[in-house]
Amino acid sequence: MKPLTKSRFKTALECPNKLFFTSKKEYANNKSEDPFLQALASGGFQVEALARLHYPNGIFIDTENYEYEKAVQLTQEALKQENVVIYEAAFQFEGLFIRTDIIVKTGNTIKLIEVKAKSFNPNEDHNFVGARGGLVSSWKSYLFDLAFQKYVAQKAFPDFKFEAYLLMADKTKKAAIDGLNQLFRIPNNGNPRTDIIKRVNSINEIGNSVLSETNVDNIVNDIIRDKYKYYENLNFEEAITTFKNAYQEDRYLNWPIQFSACKNCEFKATPEQEKEGMLSGFKHCFSKQLNWTENEFNKPNAMQIWNFRGKNLMEENRLLMEQITEEDINIKPEAGRMSPSERQWIQVEKAINKDTSIYVEKESLKQEMDKWKFPLHFIDFETSTVALPFTAGRKPYEQVAFQFSHHTYNEDGTIEHQSQYINNTPGEFPNFIFARALQAAIGKDNGTIFKFATHENTIINAIISQLEESNETDKNELITFLKTISIANKNHAQPWEGDRNMVDLCKVVKDYYYNPLTKGSNSIKAVLPASLNTSEFLKAKYSQPIGNINLSSHNFPANHVWLQLEEESVINPYKTLPPLFDNWEETDLEENVSDMENIADGGAALTAYAKLQYVDMTPNERDEITKGLLKYCELDTLAMVMIYEHFLHDIINKPN
Repeated sequence: MKPLTKSRFKTALECPNKLFFTSKKEYANNKSEDPFLQALASGGFQVEALARLHYPNGIFIDTENYEYEKAVQLTQEALKQENVVIYEAAFQFEGLFIRTDIIVKTGNTIKLIEVKAKSFNPNEDHNFVGARGGLVSSWKSYLFDLAFQKYVAQKAFPDFKFEAYLLMADKTKKAAIDGLNQLFRIPNNGNPRTDIIKRVNSINEIGNSVLSETNVDNIVNDIIRDKYKYYENLNFEEAITTFKNAYQEDRYLNWPIQFSACKNCEFKATPEQEKEGMLSGFKHCFSKQLNWTENEFNKPNAMQIWNFRGKNLMEENRLLMEQITEEDINIKPEAGRMSPSERQWIQVEKAINKDTSIYVEKESLKQEMDKWKFPLHFIDFETSTVALPFTAGRKPYEQVAFQFSHHTYNEDGTIEHQSQYINNTPGEFPNFIFARALQAAIGKDNGTIFKFATHENTIINAIISQLEESNETDKNELITFLKTISIANKNHAQPWEGDRNMVDLCKVVKDYYYNPLTKGSNSIKAVLPASLNTSEFLKAKYSQPIGNINLSSHNFPANHVWLQLEEESVINPYKTLPPLFDNWEETDLEENVSDMENIADGGAALTAYAKLQYVDMTPNERDEITKGLLKYCELDTLAMVMIYEHFLHDIINKPN
């Protein structure tokens, strides 16, 4: 039996061609799901455990993923009861198979409840259907998933009446007790699906739950009746039949390729993977549909252009950078900086000409750098959004800041890993301790403070809001300090901009500097190795042990060397660190958890933090994860220092 499951259905909605690659081990897949890490990072296992307390005494259909018939038989047996709650009930119909999170059978009526590790505000009018009448894009795949579940269950049991619900974290609710997020834990080496340790047995023990149920049956019915379509040329039942037949017949659907979907396709093989014999689904599609050969695949293409939408290029088969014109980019210059469109065109020109030299707006960069005051402070935060709150009065999915690293660059050129903070204590809400440690670290002088991207400012805004609602005795002092280093976001009624508002080094890169070795990426994990490969200064300095170059460190020995070469090329320093999880590169983890609730970056760190919080482990294991986190965070701020040094020594102080 090779059924179309709900996860395969969701994959097909992203792009029907993916069905051909999805279960084939020979195709590279950079989104290979690890259910343990996914459940850990999102807090999904906790939300699921709390959801079951809402519907207690359920029958758990405890079978392996591949035991389709057994799961269906156990479900059918349980459904013979007049009234019953079932966890992970299984339904199949003509080659379709689903498992539901929770069903509640009362007579002939069955509530089909999908538990989501997401949050919503029940008081908002347009959570799922927008003001213009279309499905809200961020919910579309979840609602189609639920429609697929209802469709299969209803077909399997036409005499029952199924109603579709979502059960999720409610943004308007606050925890009634301390330690809510410590009530559901995973034993060491345990399975978050089957081995959860529950420290409560009744919803009454936790007071007010932070989950709420919402009826989405009308929306789901409208999807099944084709009021809402995922693809305009395919109705709901047609989609199911098309996907099922193609999957079972192992047939490539040859679905028209789309710019954004192909740009983000997970079935791309790296050169290293191809050397190992792995195949690329991306290449399969482009060779079939556009007749591309290795010649085209080896040329730079439009999907590599930073922040580029590529309208009509697919239809016109103009996807190579050499086919892109200035009109495609629609260049709009801006005074004193590279505009986004200018940056795109610079990327295209350099790629076509195989020009790896950097492009710099030197005078503008110098004017910017002349404003900076010593000592320079480089900071990086690691954060999480925790599904279930730490303490009474907190809401689900609030921002939690558990770690920072801080480097200083002094006027005499000396560099210190000045301070660091990490909280690895289960059940302790860290934000206010974090804020005090941050004040102690960077509050003693008026030196310029650097962040990379906007995340740190977002977190400081969140902590200010949390402090305003708190009873902390030093809250006014902390708020005053935090406002001096930040700017108000739109959630705050009273605007502010601190006199030491953090300088965004990522914005500095975007405005004044382009390095072709980044291939358009502005991630620090791309800018750092590109800078190291380009900079003669960095190569000379960081090829020496850190003890020889007056660089202090909290986490690396004096003989540690940051710059290592492989075939004349600098190895990305992030790849030289030990992985935080077995079999997972840190950069792979970023890809895998980045689409979860409120997660933009730092996927590896927040997953590790979740493990520290919710998994029972030995002190040695806890210590190893903590050490790993400290190393990664230290490299993040050292990377910022290196980028600054590259600007200073290879650009500003270098004669024209």
